[in-house]
Amino acid sequence: MPDEYSLSDVLERMYQNQLALEAALMELTLLVEKQGLTDVGDSVRGALWGISENAGHIKQGLEKLRGQSKG
Repeated sequence: MPDEYSLSDVLERMYQNQLALEAALMELTLLVEKQGLTDVGDSVRGALWGISENAGHIKQGLEKLRGQSKG
């Protein structure tokens, strides 16, 4: 039970939440674009690009953190 709230576990859950929010925003973006609001879609896609870029760094950091806790 002590590992239930370890730093790596908390960060992993935050990462999973980020991916879920990214997917939800993309669904809304597709809906908005279908309605002809391409400028809004472009703005959201720009923000999603940043989220996606950060997700890669977060995932790498999590792997490194897990490696340190095992070794």
